[in-house]
Amino acid sequence: MRPITRVLVGLCLVLASCGEGVSVPAPMTDMAGPDAAGFNPADASTARANSAVAGRIASIDSDDEALAMRGYIGRDEALEIRNPDGEIIWRPQDYAFLENDPAASVHPGLWRQAALNQIHGLFEVVPGIYQVRGYDLANMSVIDGETGRIIIDPLTSVETARAALDLVNRELGERPISAVILTHSHIDHFGGVGAVAGPDTPIIAPAGFLEASVSENVMAGIVMGRRAGYMYGTQLPRSPRGHVGAGLGKHPALGTHTIALPTQIIDTTGQTLEIDGIRMEFQYAPETEAPAELTVFFPDLQAWCGAELVSRTMHNLYTLRGAQVRDAVAWSGAIDEALRRFGPRTEVIFNSHHWPVWGEAESADFLTAQRDVYKYIHDQTLRLAAQGLGPDAIAEAITLPDSLADVFAVQGYYGTLKHNSRAVYQRYFGWYDGVPAHLDPLPRVEAAQRYVAAMGGVEGVNARALEALEAGEYRWAAELAQHAVFAEPDNETARDTLARAYEQLGYAAESAPWRDNYLTGAYELRNGVEALDATAAGTAMLQAIPLDLFFSAMATRLDGERAAGQDRVFNFIFSDVGETHVVSLSNGVMHHRRADPVEGADASVTLTRGFWLRLLQQQAGVMDMIGSDEFSVRGDRIALLGFFAMLEQPQPDFPIVTP
Repeated sequence: MRPITRVLVGLCLVLASCGEGVSVPAPMTDMAGPDAAGFNPADASTARANSAVAGRIASIDSDDEALAMRGYIGRDEALEIRNPDGEIIWRPQDYAFLENDPAASVHPGLWRQAALNQIHGLFEVVPGIYQVRGYDLANMSVIDGETGRIIIDPLTSVETARAALDLVNRELGERPISAVILTHSHIDHFGGVGAVAGPDTPIIAPAGFLEASVSENVMAGIVMGRRAGYMYGTQLPRSPRGHVGAGLGKHPALGTHTIALPTQIIDTTGQTLEIDGIRMEFQYAPETEAPAELTVFFPDLQAWCGAELVSRTMHNLYTLRGAQVRDAVAWSGAIDEALRRFGPRTEVIFNSHHWPVWGEAESADFLTAQRDVYKYIHDQTLRLAAQGLGPDAIAEAITLPDSLADVFAVQGYYGTLKHNSRAVYQRYFGWYDGVPAHLDPLPRVEAAQRYVAAMGGVEGVNARALEALEAGEYRWAAELAQHAVFAEPDNETARDTLARAYEQLGYAAESAPWRDNYLTGAYELRNGVEALDATAAGTAMLQAIPLDLFFSAMATRLDGERAAGQDRVFNFIFSDVGETHVVSLSNGVMHHRRADPVEGADASVTLTRGFWLRLLQQQAGVMDMIGSDEFSVRGDRIALLGFFAMLEQPQPDFPIVTP
């Protein structure tokens, strides 16, 4: 029964933050020629463009540097956080180059944002509220109660959360953890919970948290994990020519990820709780920045924790790693609700990313801009669509009014105006832009081959792409060179030209995810695709996944053509949890339901959930199946083997910038 282990490993959770087991690349210094990863200096056109932008950024009055340092208490100056294998997963020193003058190879706005996100340590927000910032992609917030502490969003990994809590205990004195609040269902806000919560710690989370936390990663985790490596620049050096930050913070910590079952569910705005003498008033804000999200107001402290409903950047209505498009109207509406409900009582806003906002008037202005930017993108996209513009034309035409364009907190350091407008278009109109030629276009490789042939062959395309590159027309150079690469993937001139175009596009990108996508594309064109691991993300995460989701994921691995005509029924009986899942094949489709065992099924597999998880983590193999009391098969073993043989092994390192 060897196929079962080969296939089931591919069904395990691949974290959408960027996967596991990847060591952080060493930082690299800038130099005149190509660096060790092959990245060139900024071209003259890129340098001029970035220099021109710097003037506009400098003209915007802002006290963000002082605000980012406000309330500073202390830090670990030589911080190095390692995983259980001794690999460094977090080291602020990797970004020390941001203490220098801005480089021509980084958009000045992104450099500014990255430098502000580099400020790390423990900070007092107001007496009784603290934040550890710069220890991960997100912040960990701490509320002092009468006897203990309430932790909000314990970072991405156990290792970084433990280091953050150690800093809190060292600087403020050790106290027990009274409760943990998980504001939403993205892993950089709950993955480290195992470091701060004990078995009896109250866990507060929004309704739908558990399912939302794991579902999209199970169903589409392989693809999301691969694309997240692009979005966050996982393979890139930390340098002025590589990854400088994520816009929201630095890179997610790739350590040990955990999850906790909520003990207190927030499903209604206006719900209140009092824990350890701390009064809390909650806002339930689902289907905004995350499928499951809450915010919390502390009336006695006049402080609102906005979770990730608001940040000091424009966020994503569509995230480049891949996810369902977010509802701009619901998101804007939730911010408006918070402004009306909490604004008049708020003296400070602290969030899951970045530094706080102090002052009632400043908080109101901040929320107003955040509210309006998402509604503006929504409304103007639909206005332009009603004039006959398609998604590409809308992305080129849409601009922010000066009243928003001059606000640092809604600049495109993470999400961008261009791809967010496309997201609004997609939400309403889908992939089809109304042009009949786009109903059934040629496949990408065939189209590239025909374009190249029509332009006189790959040498002619390369020549035109190089001309565009030298003229600083990097988008056109990338368009041309991409056709050449897809027509002749081994053509070194085409690959180098495309890499150079991506490189300069990355250097000029204000958005960190855009920069990392471009530069990762350039890196892979020059260095190839590194082998990625598709094994499980850890027992704690797998334990939280409902069995139904595993079977849903199995259905997406079935080779429909091979399965057609192979009508079968199998019972999977999980003896330790009292669940039976019936799997049936029909017309090349796998169906499953939780039900009583079907009489006359082709085969019945009896196993434990624990054994199932060991299979997923490759901790059990063929010999364990043969001799285990936790695994047995009754019925047609050949039919069962044939079923598993039709489940394809996912490819976590599939190519992106080449065919």
